[in-house]
Amino acid sequence: MEQQDVQPIIKTYHNFLSTVTLDYIRPLMDTINWEDRLIEIKGAKGVGKTTILLQHIRQTFPNVDDTLYASLDNLWFKTYSLKDLTDWFYAQGGRYLFLDEVHHYPHWQTAIKNLIDEYADLHIAYTGSSMLQLEAGEGDLSRRLMDYHLPGLSFREYLHFEGVADFPIYSLEDIIQRHVAISFEVKEKLGSIQPHFNAYLQHGYYPFYKAVQAGYEIRLQHVVNQVLERDYPLIDDVTVATIEKTKKMLMVLAQSVPQMPTMNSLYGQLETDRNQGLKMLYALGRADLLMLLTDKTKNLKTLSRPDKIFLHNTNLMYALGANIEIGTVRETFFLNQVSEVVPVCYPAKGDFLVGNKYLFEVGGANKTFEQIKDVPDSFLAIDNTETGYKNRIPLWLFGFLY
Repeated sequence: MEQQDVQPIIKTYHNFLSTVTLDYIRPLMDTINWEDRLIEIKGAKGVGKTTILLQHIRQTFPNVDDTLYASLDNLWFKTYSLKDLTDWFYAQGGRYLFLDEVHHYPHWQTAIKNLIDEYADLHIAYTGSSMLQLEAGEGDLSRRLMDYHLPGLSFREYLHFEGVADFPIYSLEDIIQRHVAISFEVKEKLGSIQPHFNAYLQHGYYPFYKAVQAGYEIRLQHVVNQVLERDYPLIDDVTVATIEKTKKMLMVLAQSVPQMPTMNSLYGQLETDRNQGLKMLYALGRADLLMLLTDKTKNLKTLSRPDKIFLHNTNLMYALGANIEIGTVRETFFLNQVSEVVPVCYPAKGDFLVGNKYLFEVGGANKTFEQIKDVPDSFLAIDNTETGYKNRIPLWLFGFLY
């Protein structure tokens, strides 16, 4: 293969690289060991996976031609193979290959495994849908791979991304033990916290909100459709009818979350059975469109009935026309932010059991301990308050965990 054959890939790469900025870099950048030979970055569509690859290239390689970036949904790969591209790149002296949207490439695991085996000093970092599941067997990458998950922006990151203020990450223990002092520090920089928090709940989770402004909710609806219409059938063997039923499931649930689902009723609405219904439900969970809360930490392959179902984040609530009930917004925010760093389960009492130790109730300023009184390590996460007291912690502060 000659350079002119690869020129469309190179041109696209250079165009993308010229537009990426280093104004804000996600914390995951420093967590990744970029010297590992095989790196996977998964996440929902729109959270910034492409950006983190391109920013790493900008930061690390003075000569960008020592690297190559390609998105595997590029039509170029209808004519040429990934091996064709890699053979050419390696012959030019390239050793760092960055691949986007790997799930669009047929038998991608096998293709990448073969490249890693063939070229002992080749480094590959790739991104893929949060729905991806590494399967043992042909093309098994699990023993070779360092995998990472990129979530949407936390409330803390949103404040930095907006240019409002930069704050450190606080651990759950920091927040529990020092929330009053931390709140004072944040309030000193921000002044009024609640307006920023309210804005984040509506449009701050996906970084592309800045590019679309008034069209954010419509763009987010398009993202959901792309995930279900393009990514889902590439990852799971599903029919068009199943895709349509899964979309309907999401919209039905959006009108009634959070719920302790009567699954048979839901399956009846979708004209499907229990087995297929659970597969669709867990596909929506893997796609970061739903959060499925159970009474103990379970593997998503278990396919057991969840105890409570939420939309994945508050931005989706506004975009999908959910019934915007403030209590649901509060619980969704708490679960979304906390579960990214600590396991969260559904407790016998209270709203959330965090890290198998801390029991939380989520509510407004008038919330009391009545439901969890006399329970050790119990706390209230309180909305519409800028500072807390003892075991009453401001809800917004749980957005500083990552």
